Amino acid sequence: MLENFSEIKVESPVDVIIRQLRALITSGQLAPGDRLPSERKMADKLGVSRGHVRDALQKLEFYGILRTLPQSGTVVAGMGINALEGLITDVLQLEENDFASLVETRVMLEVQGVRLAAERRTADDLVLMEQALAAYEDKVATGTPAVEEDLLFHLSIADASKNGVLKSFLMVITPDIINSYNTYRVCNTRTNQKAYDEHKEILHHIRKQDAVAAQEAMLRHLGDVAKFSDTLRGK
Repeated sequence: MLENFSEIKVESPVDVIIRQLRALITSGQLAPGDRLPSERKMADKLGVSRGHVRDALQKLEFYGILRTLPQSGTVVAGMGINALEGLITDVLQLEENDFASLVETRVMLEVQGVRLAAERRTADDLVLMEQALAAYEDKVATGTPAVEEDLLFHLSIADASKNGVLKSFLMVITPDIINSYNTYRVCNTRTNQKAYDEHKEILHHIRKQDAVAAQEAMLRHLGDVAKFSDTLRGK
């Protein structure tokens, strides 16, 4: 009898706000350059606190979906729409070798990016990475999927690399890779905890500005997804 029930996923107010904004952007109701209402007006309309609205906007701004302009407020960023949908609209329709190539590309970008992050990171960058790691830890503690939190942590590293092109490439390919990997490899509490521990180690080396150790930790962290890629090639 119990197998006929499905687990109820309870969304946080921040998740609901992000989902609504995404729907407005993808439907074209919000176009590049359009300005969002103030935090206060959005909070009143949505029936949530301004803090929830602020957290959602900050997260979408970090992804490049929104941008805050002086004297203009928060607007929809053109690059954000591409990042939101992915320039590769449906990675599951790609040839398996093409998907494996995407994974290889991600590994190359991430290993180079973490080296640059260790060398160039600022105190503000460390704060962003710590916040992203804490958000991931919260999801792990409750046993809920943490796909976005995983992506946010990796993008915070790319941001610290001070290489905007590298970050843009990761924003295009990584979300589809993570989602597809999670589809084929069902995540559980143990694997999520392992990923958290690896994230923590990577951050430790970035904080110490040990570029070599950071690269080695990133390679170990991406080992599972690299092995998954090899299976698609028939290795």
